[in-house]
Amino acid sequence: MSIETDAIGSETDDDVDALASELGEAIEGLPVYERYREAKAAVEADEELQEEIREFEQIREEFMLARQAGEADKEDLRTLQSTQEELHSKPKMSDYLQAQSELELRLQELNEIISEPLSVDFGGKAGGCCED
Repeated sequence: MSIETDAIGSETDDDVDALASELGEAIEGLPVYERYREAKAAVEADEELQEEIREFEQIREEFMLARQAGEADKEDLRTLQSTQEELHSKPKMSDYLQAQSELELRLQELNEIISEPLSVDFGGKAGGCCED
């Protein structure tokens, strides 16, 4: 490869990096992203809700260990599910989960736009590993 080609390739890489950075900044400016950030901050700032999240995580961890050991039963699963439903029904948590879902949908739309000319699922393949 010639020096000219290498220089052009380097410029193209730099251009793509700059565009990716601009895309990230543009995403930060989207109302759906701002709503997500605000909802996340509200959840993180609520100590009572944080304690409920920790309790849920503990129950989930215990369930996963019991399941791996073959000791989990339907009652354990019901306890886990009801704890999760209760947590998700909290207004701040519900708002956060809704905002997260909306952001994920918007990011998927952007992924499809980026992927269209590439003939590859940009988000799925470029960031993934070992998919057949």
